[in-house]
Amino acid sequence: MKMLTAIIKPFKLDEVREAIMNAGIAGVTVSEVKGFGRQKGHTELYRGAEYQVDFLPKVKLEIAIKTEDVERLVEAICAAANTGKVGDGKIFIHPLEQVVRIRTGELDEEAL
Repeated sequence: MKMLTAIIKPFKLDEVREAIMNAGIAGVTVSEVKGFGRQKGHTELYRGAEYQVDFLPKVKLEIAIKTEDVERLVEAICAAANTGKVGDGKIFIHPLEQVVRIRTGELDEEAL
């Protein structure tokens, strides 16, 4: 099992959610986060004053999946989140040691 974490632009969330559902994945956790990478933030103008925005708004998706579904899901997210511009995001894949469904006590892949 794997834990896939994707950081994407907020306006791409609906397209990515649809791509995840079309890939046959049942669940996703979504968080609004802020951060920066190569994009490094930008300068904005507010009421005539210029200020630096260091942390840009992003959306973090966390998805627990079977190992055999990783490649298909990565391709789906990349296709849906890609704008071709700096700041499109990243996908991180981590090993997932154990999953427990609280309601039934099911373990691992049965709990997904």
